[in-house]
Amino acid sequence: MRKKKIPLRKCMITGVRLPKGELLRIAYSKDGLLSIDPSGRAPGRGFYIVKDTAACEKAKKKNVLFSQLKIPEQEGFYDELIAYVKANGEENGE
Repeated sequence: MRKKKIPLRKCMITGVRLPKGELLRIAYSKDGLLSIDPSGRAPGRGFYIVKDTAACEKAKKKNVLFSQLKIPEQEGFYDELIAYVKANGEENGE
């Protein structure tokens, strides 16, 4: 029996490569807006981050997401992201 290949993705904040299911997808639409995409199927360019509050707070402090994407900062996105990660459980902190 063949072993099924598990797709790996790299976290934009930490640089760690993990299975796609363990990361949270962020979608970047053509309108220039970022949105949290828990289903992984939202239209737009996607990138992944770890489901860890500490990593999200680090990203907020250094403005990692918007500086790497070279787009203007979206007001309140980091707070929404941190609240989402806290509400849906952390992978590393459970």
